[in-house]
Amino acid sequence: MTELTELSVIVPVYNEAESLPELHLSITEALKDRVGRYEIVLVNDGSKDGSATLLAAIASKDPLVKVVHLERNYGQTAAIWAGIKASQGSLLALMDADLQTDPCDLFRLMPFIGRIDCVCGRRSEYQGGWNRKLTWRLSNRLRQWITGDKLRDAGCPLKLFKREVADSLILFRGMHRFLPILAQMNGYSVIEVAVKHRKRKYGRSKYSVLRQLFAFVTDAMVVSQLKKRALRYRIKDG
Repeated sequence: MTELTELSVIVPVYNEAESLPELHLSITEALKDRVGRYEIVLVNDGSKDGSATLLAAIASKDPLVKVVHLERNYGQTAAIWAGIKASQGSLLALMDADLQTDPCDLFRLMPFIGRIDCVCGRRSEYQGGWNRKLTWRLSNRLRQWITGDKLRDAGCPLKLFKREVADSLILFRGMHRFLPILAQMNGYSVIEVAVKHRKRKYGRSKYSVLRQLFAFVTDAMVVSQLKKRALRYRIKDG
């Protein structure tokens, strides 16, 4: 694609072979006839389940699909960052490959993007086992307490933001959970909009509850320190 696309949908993929055909179809069905120009950027984060072969097959049939293969499993933040760098859209959307986020919900976020820089989904009803639902609630409370932010679901995978927001980000491992907070630190406006969250259809989550919670708290403490040290200044008129 030589022209700048209006929208890039970026999806990190790690061992989601069963979901990929339906994922591609759902994104295509949601966007066609509603977005003038778009691309789908699928980032294979070192999958070992045949996802790479399926992604290649999807890309060979759909010229609007771009596939990025990472050498090994680097983690979700790295996959998102690789997708951002490979994308061409003036608007960027993020979602997961597990079919728990609905690409049609992007059009719940779209109406706000003219006056807001980063519009994030907020899962009104988290779908998962009691342990994951408890972890989700606890993580949000801990994040608010540690970082001082007012967001209710900063880790929701469905996000829509302007290219300049992406260009302002400096990411480290684990920072994908805090993208809205990092955007706010860089002076961009952020809001949350309620979206659906569906039950996982295939496979199981790739993250253990305890490991995920420990990593979340550790990363939240890093973000809290970054917020305290963020540079803020204004140029005096004249």
